[in-house]
Amino acid sequence: MEFWKSAGMHLVERNEFGWLTVTEDYLRAYFTRPEIHPVEESCAAENALFEKLMATPFAAVDEAEIASIADQDTADNYRIILRFRDHLAKHGTLEAAYAALFSGETISIPPVFIDQMVHLILRNILDGVEDPMRLRAAELFFREQVITLGTDQLMMADQEIIDMQSQNGFGGLGQLLAEAGTPAREVALDVLGDDNKDAYWSRSDNFDLAVDFRFTQPVPDALGRVIEAWIEHFSKIGTRVQAVKSIKDERWSWHIGCDLESTWILNALYEGEDVDEDTLVNILSLYKMEFLDQNDVIESIRGKPVYLAVAMTSDRKLVFKPQNLLTNLPISKE
Repeated sequence: MEFWKSAGMHLVERNEFGWLTVTEDYLRAYFTRPEIHPVEESCAAENALFEKLMATPFAAVDEAEIASIADQDTADNYRIILRFRDHLAKHGTLEAAYAALFSGETISIPPVFIDQMVHLILRNILDGVEDPMRLRAAELFFREQVITLGTDQLMMADQEIIDMQSQNGFGGLGQLLAEAGTPAREVALDVLGDDNKDAYWSRSDNFDLAVDFRFTQPVPDALGRVIEAWIEHFSKIGTRVQAVKSIKDERWSWHIGCDLESTWILNALYEGEDVDEDTLVNILSLYKMEFLDQNDVIESIRGKPVYLAVAMTSDRKLVFKPQNLLTNLPISKE
């Protein structure tokens, strides 16, 4: 089944290892962004640079060509785009370029570009997946979510889509959002479930399906499958990630927060600090990760699980940090 056409899978190619190579067509998509594409008022230098890059996306560009652009905002936008291009070209694949951003390489890239990289990488990883719940869970990796706590509900919806709604009243989910203190806007989001999950295929690029993220529902488990696939794709390491209700382990030795909030909560709990109930309720899900081959991890962790957590902020937002699942693993370097 086709999904996430907006990710740009048609613009890239897989190499022999299954990673995505940076192609000229992929770069052209960035050169035609509104911040870069010439307009009627564009100067000759701007038009010339645009035409040059559209013809040869990897062409060398010196600072003089950029500085000669009359509109300084456009010139700065070119510097950003070309810095991104050069980073991609240096590493050859999207996966290598993404991983390098979090391995000590210093480069300034707009967060939206990073989210777009994750979107496309996940589209590659999940190619052939037929479970809409897993695909909806994967959206957490690259799209901010807003959380609503109701009676027997833990609803998760796309922040951008909610922000786009008008203020003409409330539907069922909209009422919950209003009661939770979310600014009053109409929310016309359906809740994805077993009875309507086939609708995901035609709406996957809309990001307009909310989900119930309670422990008893399928999405937390589906997120575990996405985490497994993400780690395997980058690290070639097999894991089993299981949702759990709590951490009761005297041998607790390693943990990874999947966002800033869960990171500091897990750190505090691990250090034996008191964490008040108002903070603990921000934890949305917990996971136990086990490694299929113990030789993949450092000796002190062999035979022990790694615990993961997902948490919302005090204003009930979730900003997932998939890079944490790569940079904080206790992987053996042997």
